[in-house]
Amino acid sequence: MCAPSGADTAIMSDTPPASGHEVIRDFVRTLPNAPGVYRMLDAEGEVMYVGKARSLKSRVTNYTRPDGLEVRLQRMIAATTSMEFVVTETESEALLLEANMIKRLKPRYNVLLRDDKSFPYILIATDHEAPELTKHRGARRRPGHYFGPFASATAVGRTISSLQKAFLLRNCSDSFYAARTRPCLQFQIKRCAAPCTREISLEGYGELVDDARQFLSGKSQGVRDHLQRDMNEAAEQLDFERAALIRDRLSALALVQSQGDGTAKTVEEADVFAIHHEGGQFCVQVFFFRAFQNWGNYPYRPRADATLTDAEVLEAFIGQFYENRTPARLVLISHELAEPDVMEEALSSRAGRKVYIEQPKRGEKRDLVNHALNNAREALGRQLAEGATNRTLLEGVAETFGLKEVPRRIETYDNSHISGTNMVGAMVVAGEEGFAKKFYRTFNIKSDIAAGDDFGMMREVLTRRFTRLANESDNDAEDDNTGMPDWPDVVFIDGGAGQMSAVRGVIDEMNLPKEVTFIGIAKGEERDAGREKFFMEGREAFMLPHRDPVLYYVQRLRDEAHRFAIGTHRAKRKKDQIKNPLDEIEGIGPTRKRALLQHFGSAKAVGRASLVDLGSVSGISSQMAQLIYDHFNRNG
Repeated sequence: MCAPSGADTAIMSDTPPASGHEVIRDFVRTLPNAPGVYRMLDAEGEVMYVGKARSLKSRVTNYTRPDGLEVRLQRMIAATTSMEFVVTETESEALLLEANMIKRLKPRYNVLLRDDKSFPYILIATDHEAPELTKHRGARRRPGHYFGPFASATAVGRTISSLQKAFLLRNCSDSFYAARTRPCLQFQIKRCAAPCTREISLEGYGELVDDARQFLSGKSQGVRDHLQRDMNEAAEQLDFERAALIRDRLSALALVQSQGDGTAKTVEEADVFAIHHEGGQFCVQVFFFRAFQNWGNYPYRPRADATLTDAEVLEAFIGQFYENRTPARLVLISHELAEPDVMEEALSSRAGRKVYIEQPKRGEKRDLVNHALNNAREALGRQLAEGATNRTLLEGVAETFGLKEVPRRIETYDNSHISGTNMVGAMVVAGEEGFAKKFYRTFNIKSDIAAGDDFGMMREVLTRRFTRLANESDNDAEDDNTGMPDWPDVVFIDGGAGQMSAVRGVIDEMNLPKEVTFIGIAKGEERDAGREKFFMEGREAFMLPHRDPVLYYVQRLRDEAHRFAIGTHRAKRKKDQIKNPLDEIEGIGPTRKRALLQHFGSAKAVGRASLVDLGSVSGISSQMAQLIYDHFNRNG
């Protein structure tokens, strides 16, 4: 996001005084009584805090009298060595700029929105003669009607499937549509009206599109009444096949409406925010209501100082949440914001229409907020309970394996292949909050190693992993969103003494800048879970008591790594099995590939074609025809 119009350049001090409030006092002398955004920097030039103000001079003046401020702010002021300022035309512009800077710079004293999830939408794309019904995630660049957000991709897929039955809209790609000469299976099972082969006219298909758009916009009753009349008319005309088809469409509509977790009678479109704090942590539940339907919810755990109030955290959270999202027309909140008018103005500017913020006191709106608040309370309670269990297990790992400190990040590695084909390595990560799937990684084995050489595979995986880590990350670096360290404290390897020997050779060659404990896990006799042997440098191989919680925990880590490795291997193998031979020919892109398949019908037929036939295809030059012919006949 660019700085708003009229923004000033940063104001810097050449020789800042020693103490923080004196540094700030120097800046106050030159600050205007205008809205804007300020940044507080430490001795290393890192931004510690970003704030916005209606009057920069008044707000920053407060920091020159630190005695009356809470300890958190006093520490921040004491560490301040410089400040930067941007003047904006309005306070709402300042709020939007503040949210953008916080998300980009991630200052340690600000409330931070962690796990910035992107939500899927349903899109009726209008850039084609026959609009497509599809799932969409990301920027809204494609022309069409967007409906959402939905809290999960599963909910979107389920809804699209039901909408296909109800409105018979296509979900195929434009290239598939263009290549059809007869209806596909979707038409046969009554999930598409087949405009591609004009089984329905484009005008008739357009009416189906309008019905779907109205239904998703909340005008479901009108659509149902319209279909009910059409069904009755078909029955009166003894056209029972058409009447049965419309009956099935009505049933599909009923299924869509019953799939939500709840409906709202008076709230057509709203985003509901509720916050709860416990044990020094915060949870914000966000519910999405569209077309009077609950389209799902998602719990967030923003990073915030425990001394902040719920209202302060919620206000900062909402500003960042909508930094790259379009707000609903109505935003319902559980706690009153300090400056709701400024937030309304900022969100209205973001949406291009009026947005209202309410903290309801009674009625259905209050019930929706209370429901979100209960969900926030339960989600945080579950997270705290799971976190306590995980911390206990991590403490057990430290004690069992003789670690100096309780590990914050554990990585577990496994390999998968079949007779040396489609070889992949997998890494799973766990920490205080359980499995951290955001940090899972897969490694396609690139080196020319012998089939089934598990030692060689592990050497390559660890070499690539730790070489990149040493080159790109400092010893104490952490993920800004989750706080997960970049470097592991413990690495579990699926293997025994031989595997650990190979690992040790890699690590000794690399001379890692950070100490990491490597532990091998050898499967028990007859692969019996519970009889695993553990291998560590400087210790004899040992086993853990059969019912030791740490043993169960390590088994879960190993099984998760095995599951992830097997899943990745199978996906790679499946992709290879369905690979089109034309993809292997250099210079054959989607356009030429489509032309060849439309002309010959299949890749196998392309392989049998003569040089003359290949050259007759539109877009295939004589040189390209020779290249294709040689590819399929190189052994001839």
